[in-house]
Amino acid sequence: MRLLAINLIAVLALAGCSVGDDIVQESSRNAAKRVVTPIVEDKFPGRNATLYSDCIIENATTKEIVTLARATIMGVTDSTLDTVINVATRPNTLTCILKAELASGLG
Repeated sequence: MRLLAINLIAVLALAGCSVGDDIVQESSRNAAKRVVTPIVEDKFPGRNATLYSDCIIENATTKEIVTLARATIMGVTDSTLDTVINVATRPNTLTCILKAELASGLG
């Protein structure tokens, strides 16, 4: 019985960590998007910045998302711009943007 209680506590603790990790990851993605969207508006005028930002964030690595999110505090640097452009020009990101534009009738 005691072993069952210990296992249950361990499972609940791990579930809590997962929920906590999900919250941190979502917060980081939201912060990164607040950095990416104005950059997209500047670099791709006339395009749907939200659509582009979604695709960029979707195709960024965890490290890139953290770097972009950090820019909300530290400010946008040339490195931030390079990260956005690097992710934006990846084949998977371009495919995401194309599909999203076609779906929204913008293509």
